[in-house]
Amino acid sequence: MKIILTHEVSGLGTAGDVVDVRDGYARNYLVPRGFAIRWTKGGEKDVAQIRRGRKIREIATIEQANEIKGQLEGVKVKLAVRAGDAGRLFGSVTPADVASAIKAAGGPDVDKRRVELGSPIKTLGSHQVSVRLHADVVAKLGVEVVAA
Repeated sequence: MKIILTHEVSGLGTAGDVVDVRDGYARNYLVPRGFAIRWTKGGEKDVAQIRRGRKIREIATIEQANEIKGQLEGVKVKLAVRAGDAGRLFGSVTPADVASAIKAAGGPDVDKRRVELGSPIKTLGSHQVSVRLHADVVAKLGVEVVAA
């Protein structure tokens, strides 16, 4: 099945790419989660619009990505969340929460789609988070999750 990606999907492509995937993968995973739309002849207009939006958000050069990486790695990110007595969170920390905490801590503005959590953050304490700034540049960031 041909689909148009609306978000970056690791191992598949970036927003605006037209890719061919198995029907079940597209129908059961990509389309319901909003990562892709079905390809149609009229969808080519959507591709151009998605690519324009991606170009605006995209970090253009490796030098720029390395500069932002240096800024990110110098930021101490502390995230206050609701937690129970045993240190387990009510819910989990999302990439959007991490992106807003980076901004609040005085770091650069990071798109939530670039934040990669290795596994869901559901406990208090220190956690390691990756921010994919460019295809070749990944910033490692320590996030301290504390009780609110």
